[in-house]
Amino acid sequence: MTPLAPIFITDLFYKVDEKLIEVLQSLSDEDWNKRTIAPLWTVKDIAVHLLDINIRTLSMARDGYFGVQPENIHSYQDLINYLNKLNADWVIAMKRMSPKVLTELLTSTGKQFCDYISTLNPFDKAIFSVAWAGEEESETWFHVAREYTEKWHHQQQIRLAVGKENELYTKEFYWPHLETSMRALPHHYRNETGSEGDMIQFEVTGDGGGVWNLYHNGNQWLLVQENAVEPLCQVTINGDIAWRLLSKGISKQEARNHVTIQGKQVTGEKIFDMLAVMA
Repeated sequence: MTPLAPIFITDLFYKVDEKLIEVLQSLSDEDWNKRTIAPLWTVKDIAVHLLDINIRTLSMARDGYFGVQPENIHSYQDLINYLNKLNADWVIAMKRMSPKVLTELLTSTGKQFCDYISTLNPFDKAIFSVAWAGEEESETWFHVAREYTEKWHHQQQIRLAVGKENELYTKEFYWPHLETSMRALPHHYRNETGSEGDMIQFEVTGDGGGVWNLYHNGNQWLLVQENAVEPLCQVTINGDIAWRLLSKGISKQEARNHVTIQGKQVTGEKIFDMLAVMA
């Protein structure tokens, strides 16, 4: 069985940032204050968080400046709590910033962000590991792809709130998000008993969707390219729901209405607990 290949999408960051600026420039005053599927955050709050992503990357990764160092991080939950506080503090502080200034800063820092990641060697050790995939150390290509999923799903939260989400459901923009997020599957299913040759197949419908095959080699679950083995379970997820399912953007109960499971139900239902974000 052939493992999935690395993901190289640095050029796509310029395009997805252009889409962000386009949608922000189209917003009315009312739009900026609309609630989103992110608890407690408005459209403006999410745009503020996207600015923070740019600034933190440039400060820490490019400039080597980490500011306040985290303390007492002894577990994954400690890290989540720390990041949640950072995010909340930033959003509160930026309440005084106007949408116009915010859009201008996103434009300038977004270009710097894209320029910086374009200089990176994809096979170097990443500055941060992709923890939601169970990695304690990651290669840079995976870290960069994870950053793309952050930019994609936060922009989509904005677009969903204002009814302009179709722009990002194309193959060009959505498939890389899913291809990266599905790398959480082996870690998520690590405690699921399997025998050599077992396969679980996951399909996301729509133009930007695809098929992912989780294969057990006798020791562990692996994502592979081939789907020649009859799967013991097939999970089909509606395309406009998949990203929300993987980012706590929909309840399990509601998600069940948009997911079909054929075969071993208990195995397929584990997808309702999977996350491909730090949450």
